[in-house]
Amino acid sequence: MPKKNVNIPLIGEDQILDAIKTARAPLLPEDLITRLRVKTENRATVLAKITELIKRGALFENRKGALFLPEAIDLVVGTVIGHPDGYGFLKPDDGGDDFYLPPSEMFKALHGDRVTARRLYRNEHGKTTAEILDVLQHAQSEIVGRLHQKHGVWFVVAEDRRLNQDFLLSARGRGKAQDGDIVAVEIVEPPLASREAIVRVKEVLGRDGDDGIEIEIALRKHALPFRFDKEALREARRFGKEVKEEDKNTRIDLRNVPFVTIDGETARDFDDAVFAEKRGRGFRLFVAIADVAHYVRDGSALDKEACERGTSVYFPRRVIPMLPEELSNGLCSLNPQTDRLVMVCDMQISTQGAIRQYTFYPAVIRSQARLTYTQVWNYLSGKKSGSTIKNAAQCDSLDTLYSLSQKFLVARQKRGAIDFETTEMQIEFDRYGKIVTITPLVRNDAHRLIEECMLAANVSAAHFILTRRAEALYRIHEGPTPEKLAALKSFLSLCSLPLGGGDKPTAKDYARLLKQVETRDDKELLQTLLLRSLQRAEYSNEEKGHFGLSYDHYTHFTSPIRRYPDLLIHRRIKSLLTQKSYHPVNGAWKALGAHCSMTERRADEASREVETWLKCIYMQQHLGKVMTGTISGVTHFGLFVTLDGLAIDGLIHISELGTDYFRFDATRHALIGQRSGVTYQLAERVTVRVIRVDPNSGKIDFTLSDEIAPDRKQTKKQKRTRAENQ
Repeated sequence: MPKKNVNIPLIGEDQILDAIKTARAPLLPEDLITRLRVKTENRATVLAKITELIKRGALFENRKGALFLPEAIDLVVGTVIGHPDGYGFLKPDDGGDDFYLPPSEMFKALHGDRVTARRLYRNEHGKTTAEILDVLQHAQSEIVGRLHQKHGVWFVVAEDRRLNQDFLLSARGRGKAQDGDIVAVEIVEPPLASREAIVRVKEVLGRDGDDGIEIEIALRKHALPFRFDKEALREARRFGKEVKEEDKNTRIDLRNVPFVTIDGETARDFDDAVFAEKRGRGFRLFVAIADVAHYVRDGSALDKEACERGTSVYFPRRVIPMLPEELSNGLCSLNPQTDRLVMVCDMQISTQGAIRQYTFYPAVIRSQARLTYTQVWNYLSGKKSGSTIKNAAQCDSLDTLYSLSQKFLVARQKRGAIDFETTEMQIEFDRYGKIVTITPLVRNDAHRLIEECMLAANVSAAHFILTRRAEALYRIHEGPTPEKLAALKSFLSLCSLPLGGGDKPTAKDYARLLKQVETRDDKELLQTLLLRSLQRAEYSNEEKGHFGLSYDHYTHFTSPIRRYPDLLIHRRIKSLLTQKSYHPVNGAWKALGAHCSMTERRADEASREVETWLKCIYMQQHLGKVMTGTISGVTHFGLFVTLDGLAIDGLIHISELGTDYFRFDATRHALIGQRSGVTYQLAERVTVRVIRVDPNSGKIDFTLSDEIAPDRKQTKKQKRTRAENQ
């Protein structure tokens, strides 16, 4: 009689670690296997898991080969965080406070490396110092920096200031690179306590002043993928330039509906088209979104590229698209007078702006026009005589869209969504790539019209998925952390201002307070503090609502050409419409949420860095000039000031404030002179003189000007006595 298959329980990593912990002494692998009662056929698997745990730093071996946990000898496993001033911190894997790494320890590892370290002692600032013992995993394989020669030694200084050590070139590692070149180098040998890392030049990017060099640096510094895989390009080209007839036949035909796209003047990838009409006492709103999922199939080369990038990255004068241009600007883009495949969110809206009903379905459309925000604003603001929009059907739809957006706006206010007054800046360049002007980008009703339509489609998509209890990615925005809320309330109490909601304020509580302070002189300060108290929005497989928008559920559906989460949502909706299961090939939903949040942050940091570099170049022509601005940040070492009309930040170091000793008051977000009582507080107006500009570090330094800002009030808080301040 044949033997029955018996399922032998496998030993997991947690069981291995628990066994060593309960032993309270180092265990030889054989003793561990005996203790765990491992079957003979499972020995190799368990030994492999032990080896993996050792590689990760979760387990250690002593000289006799016995296994023990890092905490048994006060070891810490974590990630190195470098600081531009040469020291660093160790962020433990298991949470808790960071450990201080003095400059001497930072020669052993690089920013981002995972290491094991030993706790040492508390320094004078109360931080526990650690000593790096071993590098478990190197985070850096390539870096970008400037090549220098000194006394016959060639070395590279990294652009990322957190990599605060020189990188030495190997004997044949320089190639044709010259002193002063900006280069991408490959790390041949990692750093040791006794010497710097050894590198070789992989690519010469150019020199300071070259057109676009700042973008080339940012791409490599932030490890942004910017070259498409050959197979992904082949896939994109295989689709051709026109939609196939057989793909149109299986869809609802909306080519007679007068859809239009509304975007900025320089936009080239059109994700969304809109149309609205009055229905009885309400409205019918169509939001048509490019059906990227039809072309970018799960697990394909295109999909892997899109997932790795996570988002398109927008630099001044250049875009790094998530998808090849054949799709992003071509077959997927809702270009005018061209048949395009879309996913439609078809909504019935009440006269009060409430979404009463919605349906999702695949369709084919033919956008009638590519409109810009300026064109639509000119039409809506009454400049119809000079408007370029003449088509009657388009005009009727725009009138209805505007009326509907106003209903949505009223509903938003009743809902209690937070509406912070922020101003984006628009940079204009000359033909050589240099900044000519920086002007405020004014948001008008055309922007709000599209924004409200997209919000309606996004919240409908989230509701559609939630009601079917399907796993997906949501756009979540949680309220303030307890620590940030406590700090905010401490400041508000000084201003005799209440924030409702107790320990869990809602968006409505924030909106109510913003309304209350509209006419106050310190309105900007209060708005800044309210905004900074909130957490950053991110992607998650857990639906936690969107605090700022005051939605119980929300996701991103409307930009699949440029955001990977939106593409995932399209696939999820399609699977629900066809009653098919869907499990992303590129990872579990939770891991994809973390990855997409990371790629969003990475893109934001790179874009911000390039913009800062360009602004520094622009400010070089303003050295010595007196300018006005607002204090946008207060620290123990000085004041950050944002210049009027430019959104350019610079630092007034504390040494530039005069001969007084200035005390940093974190609660009041102020520097206070101990002798004079002069106070510099967040959101105050100041006049400054530009004294230093360094594009390579992205730093601009100011000093206070003798001139007084025209609207800076000499209030009693600048005349307080030292006693009052104490």
